[in-house]
Amino acid sequence: MIFKPYKIGDLIEAQDVLGSVKEIEIFTTKLVTPQNKLAIIPNGAIANGNIINYTAEGKMRVDTVVGVDYGSDIKRTKEVLLDMLKANPKVLKEPAPSVNVSELADSSVNAVVRPYCKPEDYWDVYFGTIEGTKAALDKAGIEIPYPHEVQINK
Repeated sequence: MIFKPYKIGDLIEAQDVLGSVKEIEIFTTKLVTPQNKLAIIPNGAIANGNIINYTAEGKMRVDTVVGVDYGSDIKRTKEVLLDMLKANPKVLKEPAPSVNVSELADSSVNAVVRPYCKPEDYWDVYFGTIEGTKAALDKAGIEIPYPHEVQINK
């Protein structure tokens, strides 16, 4: 704790607990989880473990994956998704958001959608990206496939 890797208000992950630092006491640190639960972690355990401070850099990347039909125009899909991200005022302009094909899956071409935001806007951007992706792709006529069951007749 000597190096002060976090302060009150920071969003951290320590001892497999994610939460905002509420209090730093002599023997414990109190975190409030996204589910609004109070987690009390011994400082010794925190000091001897890994700490991820999501707030320290002032921005976070939000990662989501979306699959589109193999018949979809990839260039158009990327344009539609980037336009959707740029229209969200909570998505940072720098670093610029990105959309990249990440996988040629069984029934879809998967793209990783990666906007950056301030840590306090993470959940708004995360859920906004998911909802915005569906709406933008629907409006553009780009199909999101659903899993298909394959039956083999003997």
